Amino acid sequence: MPKVALVTGGNRGIGLGITKELLGEGYAVAILATREEPTELIAELSELGEVSYVRGSVAELADHRRYVDAALERWGRIDLLVNNAGVAPAERNDLLVATPESFDRVLEINLRGPYFLTQLVANAMIERRAQDPDGVVGTIINVSSISAQAVSVNRGEYCISKAGVGMATQLWAVRLAPEGIVVYEVRPGVIATDMTAGVKEKYDAQFAGGLAPIPRWGTPLDVAGAVVQLSAGRMPYSTGDVINVGGGMQIPRL
Repeated sequence: MPKVALVTGGNRGIGLGITKELLGEGYAVAILATREEPTELIAELSELGEVSYVRGSVAELADHRRYVDAALERWGRIDLLVNNAGVAPAERNDLLVATPESFDRVLEINLRGPYFLTQLVANAMIERRAQDPDGVVGTIINVSSISAQAVSVNRGEYCISKAGVGMATQLWAVRLAPEGIVVYEVRPGVIATDMTAGVKEKYDAQFAGGLAPIPRWGTPLDVAGAVVQLSAGRMPYSTGDVINVGGGMQIPRL
């Protein structure tokens, strides 16, 4: 029986990179995503390993239950949760004109949804602990953003949601440590995905001007590599840690 990973938004962008790498590591992967099932992609992924797809939104608690129950029914266990799904504001607006509707949408998907999915999955993991009372029985990885610490005044709701993910990581790390579950945050920088395609010229210029010590865009595989390392179970005495995947953008420089 393979280890089982849940990857929200695992069908595109960073999430797809994570899905492929985890399949390559021998995980079975269950994807939750809002789009109609991409049958060709799922067939392609199935050549790498066992994969399932549940159509639903991380913002909907009822979809959480369907997602978790489907994985447990098929594989009988959950070893890893990767809270990856997220959205940017539909429009970038200055803080002085940003709307409550945009704020609510972004926080429901980026913060509230992952918070309660973590709650559901953690309880499922705890139920398995009797089989391995001393070891790590589960890993939870939250994919946040450099925007958890870098201010963008034209997308404040996004920054707040990702800063909240950072605190949620610490909260869950403390609460779940006695249960044999470790929790980490992976904090990407500027990653080349469809979400950032519309601001390519902006970031091309910023990289040319020294935005990051490693002067290039990040890729989904850069982020997936960090997830794979954290999911390997080789750091059982570490939890609550932040792994930056941004070419060194987080380093203050003079």
